[in-house]
Amino acid sequence: LKLSAARIGAFHERQRAESWSYVDDEGIELGQLIRPLSRVGIYAPGGRATYPSTVLMAAVPARIAGVGEIILASPAREGEINPLILVAARLAGVDRIFRIGGAQAIAALACGTQSIPRVDKIVGPGNIYVATAKRMVYGRVGIDMIAGPSEIVIITDGTPQPDVIAADLLSQAEHDPMAGAILLTPDGDFAEKVAAEARRQVLELESPVAEQSLKNYGAAIVTTDIDEAIDIANRLAPEHLELVVNNPKALLGRITNAGAVFLGPHTPETLGDYIAGPNHILPTGGTARFSSPLGVYDFIKRMSVLSFSEEALKTYGPKAARFAEIEGLEAHGRSITRRLRTAKIKKA
Repeated sequence: LKLSAARIGAFHERQRAESWSYVDDEGIELGQLIRPLSRVGIYAPGGRATYPSTVLMAAVPARIAGVGEIILASPAREGEINPLILVAARLAGVDRIFRIGGAQAIAALACGTQSIPRVDKIVGPGNIYVATAKRMVYGRVGIDMIAGPSEIVIITDGTPQPDVIAADLLSQAEHDPMAGAILLTPDGDFAEKVAAEARRQVLELESPVAEQSLKNYGAAIVTTDIDEAIDIANRLAPEHLELVVNNPKALLGRITNAGAVFLGPHTPETLGDYIAGPNHILPTGGTARFSSPLGVYDFIKRMSVLSFSEEALKTYGPKAARFAEIEGLEAHGRSITRRLRTAKIKKA
């Protein structure tokens, strides 16, 4: 946990954003201020499994962003929260922890109660009830994303060992019966070998979840070539994308939609889950087309700053007033013309 927290911190330190400003040729000062959120709520699942790694992935970037107060909500079993969750929370700098889970935890964080304060934003994954609750409270508070079942897509040219690729597919299939595990390869024989390996390896797992997942959403797709595999992957916009080919960096520039991309035979997705450093709270269900992994930027606000001199107002004010007139907003225009009239009177 300490190693993971350190690596997550080192990666996310690079995401820090700074305020900036400039003065243009007209003497107009414009800029952007960066401000951290005041209070954030993190949801840590505790049902099907316990994920201290998720606590680290959510809380460490929040701390780096400078969030005023970080609150954790996690369900308790027999009145106690899993000690690994508590250790992760301490390492990550969580300020307060509440023993509450499910949709009611999301409602409490969004609305506030006598004992649980209202937060500005809620982050962290959960089951379908948690995800639905986050969708319902969005607007009252901010949220990171609507996280669905986990998914992995693997593009390979058939050069790696089939058992390794099968293991990677199962690593995500075991999360949820609705998780997706998809292989894309132009090598039909290799696809058959991976499928056979997956069917064999899944029987070695204690939990039946991965087997259910493969039956529901597992696939080995034989493509015409690697180009078609890339096209399919970009359309799927998967949460996790592995490029297990001879020269993965040559393909990276053609990947447009993915939550995280894992390059080469020595970078299994599991490293990203725990120890690499980049965030593992990723967009799912094709939302990587328009959204990004959780990061420091999810815990900050950007505020624009504008300062015009009297001379700059004289130059640009009439143009802005004319724009307001075009849009039929009379009072907008008057807020400028009255200033210009006052300036003329003073000058006179």
